[in-house]
Amino acid sequence: MEASGDGAPFDISSSASRTFLCLLTVADQLEQESLDVSIYGSADGAIWTPKPLLKMPQQFYRGHTKMVLDLSLRPEIKFIRAKWELNRWGRGAPLPMFVAGLDLSEVPPMSGETPGKNLSVASR
Repeated sequence: MEASGDGAPFDISSSASRTFLCLLTVADQLEQESLDVSIYGSADGAIWTPKPLLKMPQQFYRGHTKMVLDLSLRPEIKFIRAKWELNRWGRGAPLPMFVAGLDLSEVPPMSGETPGKNLSVASR
């Protein structure tokens, strides 16, 4: 990436859990620059939320960052898309450069039959 931009809309209307594990991977970058990645939502794929549904931590270096996007309480959201903003300062080439990717994996719904752990608390 050498400029800020938007990803393609992704239809999540058939998602069972509406919960996603988001993995941002920065594979390469220049010094003195930053990457901001956010995820926006839409009911129709045309009009997007004015504020992001999820904002990943600002990145300056190579590495991985994970966050959970939980839309279980937002049934009106049928589409999501990523937006990235690049910023460069200091000396050197005027254009920022990041090699990065954002992968979303749906978290499977929890079964109502999933056994929970019972905690025993001793009292005196």
